[in-house]
Amino acid sequence: MPALETPTLEPGRAAPDFALPDPEGWLWEIGDLRGVRGLVVMFICNHCPYVIGVGERLAAEGQALLDLGYGVVAINSNDAKAYPADAPEHMAPFAERYGFPFPYLVDADQSVARAYGAVCTPDIFGFDAMLKLQYRGRLDSAGRGAAGPDTVRELYGAMVMVSREGHGPDVQHPSIGCSIKWKA
Repeated sequence: MPALETPTLEPGRAAPDFALPDPEGWLWEIGDLRGVRGLVVMFICNHCPYVIGVGERLAAEGQALLDLGYGVVAINSNDAKAYPADAPEHMAPFAERYGFPFPYLVDADQSVARAYGAVCTPDIFGFDAMLKLQYRGRLDSAGRGAAGPDTVRELYGAMVMVSREGHGPDVQHPSIGCSIKWKA
């Protein structure tokens, strides 16, 4: 299956509200997750090679964003029946393997992915303090490859800009990944 790219940014769009469980059943609402500077929402899954390729960097950038005052959350919206590797019982070990410092939630009915317009894994949305969309794009310039000394931290840089200037960068590169595995 070919990789998909995320659509272009719709700046100022409000973050759709949600309440989702983590794999242990704890319910998280958007208000629980947002930080003083805003919220970063990442649609990921366990089996996607694009996510696996950036797993450690997702954790590191997530921690850097938490340190800046942003809330960070990852959401798995894939059809776990058709893709058992993405089932909730595999999510906590996946998050632990990569050291996620943020919650990893289950969107079993896929309503949150649909509300956000998520199309692939990873698909990353950056919201300001008013939960208005300011960034939609890739994690960094390395893609799913190994990061090097010239890798540009695009998500992090965009969210620093949002915190300082109130808006994201004019140029945002789409994320590329596997399609979300929608239920029939």
